[in-house]
Amino acid sequence: MTDAPAPDSPSTPVPGGSLPNGIRWRAVHHPFALGFFVTLGALVAFVLGLAVSNLSTVIIYVVFALFAALGLDPIVRLLERRRVPRVWGIVIVYVGFALAVAAVLLLIIPTVVRQIVEFVKSVPTFFADFQRTDVYHYLHDTFGTALTDLLTQLQDFLTTPSNLAAIGGGVLQVGVTIVTGISGAIIVVVLSLYFTATLPTMKKSFFQLAPAYSRPRVADLTEKITDSIGGYLMGMVILAFCNAMFVLIMFLILGLPFPQLFAVAAFCITLIPLIGTVLFWVIGSVFALFADPTGALVFAIAYLVYMQLEAYLLTPRVMNRTISIPGALVVIGALVGGTLLGLLGALVAIPVTASVLLIIKQVLIPRQDAKTEPDA
Repeated sequence: MTDAPAPDSPSTPVPGGSLPNGIRWRAVHHPFALGFFVTLGALVAFVLGLAVSNLSTVIIYVVFALFAALGLDPIVRLLERRRVPRVWGIVIVYVGFALAVAAVLLLIIPTVVRQIVEFVKSVPTFFADFQRTDVYHYLHDTFGTALTDLLTQLQDFLTTPSNLAAIGGGVLQVGVTIVTGISGAIIVVVLSLYFTATLPTMKKSFFQLAPAYSRPRVADLTEKITDSIGGYLMGMVILAFCNAMFVLIMFLILGLPFPQLFAVAAFCITLIPLIGTVLFWVIGSVFALFADPTGALVFAIAYLVYMQLEAYLLTPRVMNRTISIPGALVVIGALVGGTLLGLLGALVAIPVTASVLLIIKQVLIPRQDAKTEPDA
């Protein structure tokens, strides 16, 4: 007769969902060994977390470069369809990108910097002119001296250079940030060039990680995800450029000051998903209110009309290669991405959300639909 296993043996059945009996057996007979391995596992997890934290800047550079490569890849493939070799297509795209950046730096940036200086110098005049308008008198009658105190504090803050420098952590910190930003931009450009050149090879290597029978499906899903991300990123840049051009034209027509400055601000702010256009609508209208209340009203109405045209006409045409995402998921994705990685996280959160949604639609839902009977 075979002896029954001992109560403390690792093969003893585990009653009612308690801890695995092997772990109980080791905890009783080898407590120091179990404690050592648990401590070692926690230490390894801590070291990995610390390494990821220290490498966060590098990870951000890599992610940003990869998304830039996916955004430029549709243009490269368009040139390939026109029988341009991929190498020359990449050269054409990056040379054109470099020329566009150089044009911005040479033509727009000096004007924007000059207008920033003029804006700071003109703040007292703006406030003085605003205090002579009917809008100010109405607000003053409504809110009393609290409005005057608020405007005085705001004017003192904007006209004090030390306050503006303190926003960036001091003059030295601002200089370090500028140098770091330039070096980071160079790293991102170099990495994105490498990623764009090797993107087909990277995809093939990724396909080989899947079993042979599922590689066609993995390849199709990967192509859809990369196309969706590339189309989204290019679409965001196009829509932001349209916003900037509209703001520039409206400021010039209405005679509002600093049109180039606010066109650049519109381009940067409207890159923020979902809330960028609304945020700039508030910022641009409030600024225009100080310069010209009538012009501010016209600009607010015109930009509100443009927002509707963008939402119902431009966005569907520009974003036709991306999958639609419910508005609630857009908000949640932008909040999560912004919390984790700041502005970069908010920018990449939408394509990441689209990719996850596409995987759910293409993989998870078909598997669930195939289950016609409950599992045994």
